[in-house]
Amino acid sequence: MQVEEFLHRWTAREGGAERANYQMFLSEFCDVIGVPRPEPSGAEREHNDYAFERAVRRRASDEISSSKRIDLYKKSCFILEAKQSRLPGAKNAIPGQGVLFADEPEHLGKRSVARGWDVMMQNARKQAEEYVYLLDASHPAPPFIIACDVGNAFEIFADFSGTGRAYSQFPDRKGFRVYLDDLRHKETRELFARIWTDPRSLDPAKESARVTREIAKRLAEVSKALEKNHPAEEVAHFLMRCIFTMFAEDVDLLPKGSFTQLLDDCVKSPSAFVPLIEELWAKMDEPEQKKRFFSAFRTELRYFNGNLFKNARAFPLGREEIGELLQASKAKWTEVDPAIFGTLLEQALEPGERKKLGAHYTPRAYVQRLVEVTVMEPLRDDWQRALTKAEAAKDLRDDAKAIEIVRGFHHQLCLTRVLDPACGTGNFLYVSLELMKKLEGEVLETLARLGFNESLGLERETVDPHQFLGLELNPRAAAIAELVVWIGYLQQHYRTRTGHPSEPILRAFKNINFGRREGYDAVLTWDGYPVPMIVEKDGKRIETFPNARRPNWPEAEFIVGNPPFIGSKFFRQRFGNGYTEALWAVHKHVNESADFVMYWWDRAADLLTRKKTPLRRFGLVTTNSISQTFERWNQCYKNRSVVGQRGYCFTGCEASRLRFYRITKRS
Repeated sequence: MQVEEFLHRWTAREGGAERANYQMFLSEFCDVIGVPRPEPSGAEREHNDYAFERAVRRRASDEISSSKRIDLYKKSCFILEAKQSRLPGAKNAIPGQGVLFADEPEHLGKRSVARGWDVMMQNARKQAEEYVYLLDASHPAPPFIIACDVGNAFEIFADFSGTGRAYSQFPDRKGFRVYLDDLRHKETRELFARIWTDPRSLDPAKESARVTREIAKRLAEVSKALEKNHPAEEVAHFLMRCIFTMFAEDVDLLPKGSFTQLLDDCVKSPSAFVPLIEELWAKMDEPEQKKRFFSAFRTELRYFNGNLFKNARAFPLGREEIGELLQASKAKWTEVDPAIFGTLLEQALEPGERKKLGAHYTPRAYVQRLVEVTVMEPLRDDWQRALTKAEAAKDLRDDAKAIEIVRGFHHQLCLTRVLDPACGTGNFLYVSLELMKKLEGEVLETLARLGFNESLGLERETVDPHQFLGLELNPRAAAIAELVVWIGYLQQHYRTRTGHPSEPILRAFKNINFGRREGYDAVLTWDGYPVPMIVEKDGKRIETFPNARRPNWPEAEFIVGNPPFIGSKFFRQRFGNGYTEALWAVHKHVNESADFVMYWWDRAADLLTRKKTPLRRFGLVTTNSISQTFERWNQCYKNRSVVGQRGYCFTGCEASRLRFYRITKRS
């Protein structure tokens, strides 16, 4: 069937009983996107991997014993739940049905919200999510669920984690709703065809990893050339500025193509590179608007600030190295995984320094798994409770109350803080921010459906970097973490909102190491930190740590991270006798045989058990030994039995001898 024929056939209809139309509609839809139709109904259809009315068993707790049926199911691909609304003004139309956005033109077949339509689509999504947990054990959670309004629109949600717990708008808030008219575009038809046939190929992390690998390779060549004549730390900061400038160009914070053209010009005239780049960065850091005109771009620049471009220095490069930057600038920087900054840090660290600091990097899959169970599960539970209350208010036609409830949740979301007390280059903070921004996208979409105009105040309140707090011993890693969080925020801003953030684009939120430019020891501090006091004893110079104590941690609702693993038998070798003795003296309640990671557990557990603590959960990657017995746990904590008194221990995953745990307060 041709697209135009399909559109005419279905968008001109008033609608009808859902069960009467959806199978015919979806079968013809399969023809349009070029995939096989579902298998014919028959005696075996209940167990087909691609079929209408796929049966799933109810939970044992359900009063009704008969099976539930998925409208359309394809194993390892998607669950689709179909509904059918009515055209506004048609017989049996949903009361109050109208247009979703005030500036969105009404056109044939586009039925949208007001009271009723959004609830219908939300219910379709909820049903699809419930079916995920009713699938046979041999059927994994599909990466996609789809809510379909027959003859009108599809809403697409994805979860590539494999857990079935984290479905969010795909690809983002701006693109998750697809109207039938959009099928005229080849890329839309190809999108659905891939959902039907190769859904994993749509995982953004795969494309991000590919782009990131290519860019990291190019920047590594530049880094290698510069480190022959310049300190590694200064090289890392120079590349960070280059990276952010490329990103800013990609999202139109700088004129489109301008920085790429500047690099292209510098390939031909390398001597112009340093003066042009330093002038550009100085203009980006200039608070006075009239002084921000950059002649090379023939325009006034935005004000960036945030200390990234303060007294920024550029290094002379040859044609080949400038060429590497030029090729990197052509990448799609909105899709780059900020883990690239960890790669740059790792290159800059000497092997000896890396060993001393216990530098380590956690794969994205591990990071997301821990963030999901520690941070996102309770936030999504909060959101579902708020949504239920808002829907109840809508049922009573109290739209103002519904908006107030949803805005109240959004306000709390914008106050929720996440702390990584061993943040490295910020991967846990970046993933936490990304997932919280996706949740914010759903909240904003709900407000839009309720008729609330975002321009009336939401721009001033948003999930942003000030909520993502980090502590890190390595000052170079801390600086990179700050930038990682900012780029992650800006990436998600452009996926969930229209327009640019207000100036200054970057702000000094002091969210990493309390804004200090040096490193921060998360488990031990002393008078005169970070320099130990040297005293003479028996003719030897000995390091001492006067008034040693536990340092402050920022208050947060959630703590996640991957603290360093160092066995106690290596403490004196790694840290020296003085630091080791001070560490043990300050943490007398922790057994001296405990791994270094346990000092992060101890502090987080202490914060969790305090009265009126804001901390709701913490989850840390830890060593395998913690799970051997609860006796060992209690030995490490002696009389502080956190598991027995305040929460429970959760084993989330084991891979490469890393285990994920979560401690949460019992309700």
